[in-house]
Amino acid sequence: MDERVAIFDMLHAFRARLYACIERRTDALFELTDAILTAGPVPSSVHLSFTSVHRRGWGSLYAALSKGDLDRETLRELLVRFPLSREAEDYRRRRRSSVDISFWPRCDAEASPERGFYYHPSKHSAGQPIVAGWAYQWIAELGFARESWVAPIDAHRVRPQENTNLVAVEQVKALLCRLPYVSEPPLFVFDAGYDAVRLTQELAGDRAQVLVRLNSRCYFYADPSKRPGGKGGRPRWHGSKFACKDPSTWPGPTHEHTCHDQDYGEVSVRAWSGLHPKIQSRPHGETFEKPLSCRGRPSRRGAETAEEDPRVEGVVAVVQRRRRAGP
Repeated sequence: MDERVAIFDMLHAFRARLYACIERRTDALFELTDAILTAGPVPSSVHLSFTSVHRRGWGSLYAALSKGDLDRETLRELLVRFPLSREAEDYRRRRRSSVDISFWPRCDAEASPERGFYYHPSKHSAGQPIVAGWAYQWIAELGFARESWVAPIDAHRVRPQENTNLVAVEQVKALLCRLPYVSEPPLFVFDAGYDAVRLTQELAGDRAQVLVRLNSRCYFYADPSKRPGGKGGRPRWHGSKFACKDPSTWPGPTHEHTCHDQDYGEVSVRAWSGLHPKIQSRPHGETFEKPLSCRGRPSRRGAETAEEDPRVEGVVAVVQRRRRAGP
């Protein structure tokens, strides 16, 4: 009973601070928030006014959306102060967050400003898995329990002319300033559509860890072996090739760990440290999102340009499990 009381007290405190974040049309926006959380899927926004928690007329809903306002920075500060995990020790020791992008299809809203074209797995346009709409990039806190619950702590709309990786870097740096100090650097997890090299370069010097799922088309290189004495010419930049989709190119792992999990069976983790991709030139203001280390053959450049490229080294890990979780 004491735990339930503590949870309700925390929820009451959060709602009180959320209410204080709203600056205009406070009551209407607050009731609209409750309606969104309790209504489930609705065909249009006006149906939210039919819920029991929305005690106002449907006109107040549109007035809240058009004239309401809230303090966004205060809201962001509030979200990071209420962690997903209720374990105080885990909260003080480490934080894990996921960064991903989602799309709001607006195919028929031709007057909507700054629509972009994005991949969609289930909706198609002219026979292609592409939809027109808006893109939103989210940062959600991950818990330590085996559950699907996450806590969104930041969101940013990505315009078609913006680079998703650079927007993610700005979001991560801003979040690091808001997060309370923890003993371990916060870990940020990215999907395969993000560029591990760009993220590593832009977040160098920040107190953050980056984990990116790699595409199977990616490849990396070890450090080159020393040139035999007496041989001239330019020193090699890259050693043996590590192709993610070709296990025959994988050398012996630097680290290896095997354990037994109740749900996944035997789980093995192999890691190779000291690997680096080939850095390619980037056009000014590029907007494509394909990882730089996965674009095939690099372009030829002069020696003076290549000498300026920093070598971005990292760790490539492969996790394999014996069976899937679930019945």
